[in-house]
Amino acid sequence: MSRVPLLVRIILAIILGTFIGLIVPEGAIELFATFTGLFGNFLNFVIPLIIIGFIAPGIASIGKGAGKMLGITAGLAYLSTVLAGVAAYLVARNLYPSILSRQDAGEMTNPEESLIESSFTVEMTPIMDVMAALIFSFLLGVGMTAVKGDTLYNVMAEFRSIIHKVIENIIIPLLPFHIFGIFANMSYAGQVATILSVFAKVFVMIIILHLIYLISVYGIAGALHRANPFHLLKKLAPAYFTALGTQSSAATIPVTLKQTKSIGVKEKVADFSVPLLANVHLAGSTITITSCAMAVLYMQGQATTFMDVLPFVLMLGVTMIAAPGVPGGAVMAAVGLLESMLGFSSVMVSLMIALYLAQDSFGTATNVTGDGAITTIANRLIGKKKDVETVHNEQAG
Repeated sequence: MSRVPLLVRIILAIILGTFIGLIVPEGAIELFATFTGLFGNFLNFVIPLIIIGFIAPGIASIGKGAGKMLGITAGLAYLSTVLAGVAAYLVARNLYPSILSRQDAGEMTNPEESLIESSFTVEMTPIMDVMAALIFSFLLGVGMTAVKGDTLYNVMAEFRSIIHKVIENIIIPLLPFHIFGIFANMSYAGQVATILSVFAKVFVMIIILHLIYLISVYGIAGALHRANPFHLLKKLAPAYFTALGTQSSAATIPVTLKQTKSIGVKEKVADFSVPLLANVHLAGSTITITSCAMAVLYMQGQATTFMDVLPFVLMLGVTMIAAPGVPGGAVMAAVGLLESMLGFSSVMVSLMIALYLAQDSFGTATNVTGDGAITTIANRLIGKKKDVETVHNEQAG
C-alpha cells in the first residue's frame, strides 16, 4: 500500500468513506469515529511539536536572515488573505442579487450535531496551544541566533529529525484512514448534504473563487520561477485533498511540507514557512467566511457597503491567526467580529456557523494549497534559489 501514491490513497479514502457511510450501520460508523477521534487527538498533540521542531531550528539556521524571512512570509500571507476577502465581497455584492433572489434562510442546524460520537476517547492534551508554540518557536529560534552556540541548536536539529520520523512513519500512513472515517461519518449523518443542497449556488461560487485564487497565486509563483503554474498546482494536490479530509491546515503540515519541497523550494525556507503559514495564511477561509457572511446578510435583507466590510476583512486576517488547527476554528475565531463589526444576531451567527462548517474543508484545502505558492514566492524574494523548473527536470530524469 505504501507504493500507492499518497494522492491516490486520499482520493480513494474520500470516495469510499462517502459511499460506505450511506450503507453501513451506526455501530460501524461509531467504530470509524473512535479511530478518527483518537487519531485527531494525536494530531492535535503533535501539531505544536511540529511547529517547534521546524520553526525554531529554521530561524536559528537562517541566522541574520530570519527577520527578513519572517517579515516577507508573514507579509505575503496577510496580503494574500486580505485581497482574497476583498475579492469575495466584490463578487458577492454583484452576484447575490441575482443568484439569491428567491432563497429563504429557513431553519438550519449545526451539521456537527448529528455526527456519530466515538465510543471512547483518550485525552492527549498538547503541551501548549498553537499560538504559544509559535511564540515559543520565535523566541527560541531568535535566542539561538543571538547566543550563537551549537549545543541547543544540535538538540533542536535532532528533535526535528524525530518529528520527521513521526510524520513519515505514523502520520502519513494513517492519514487516509483518518480521512475515510471523517467522510463516512459525514455521509452517514446527512446533515451536511442538506445544507449544501440549500446553499448550492453560494458554495459553487465559493469553490470557483477558491480555484481562481489558486490559479492566480500560482501564476505569480510560476512567473517568478519560470515554471508552469499548473505543474506546481499538481504537485500540491495531495495537500489539497488531505485538507479536504482533515479540515485542518495545521494537521496537513506534513503533507504540505513534503509537496512544497518537491517543487524545488529550499529546505530551510520550506521548514520555516510552511508551519508558519499553516497558522497565519487563511485566504481560502477568508473567502468562505466573507462570502457566507454576505449571503446571511443578504438573506436577512441587510445591505452592506465596501467600507463596512473592509475593516472586517482587515481584522479577520489578524484574528484568524488565533484559530486552532481544528475543523471550524476559523469561523469560531471570527464570531466576535461578525457580531461587533457586521451586527450579527445570535440567530445569524448560528446560521453562519452552519453554513461555514458544511464546507469548511474546501476553504482549508485552499489555505494549505496556497501555502505552497506563498512559500515559493517567498523563496524567490528572500534570495536567488534553484529554479523550480530545473528541479522538475532533474526529478523527471
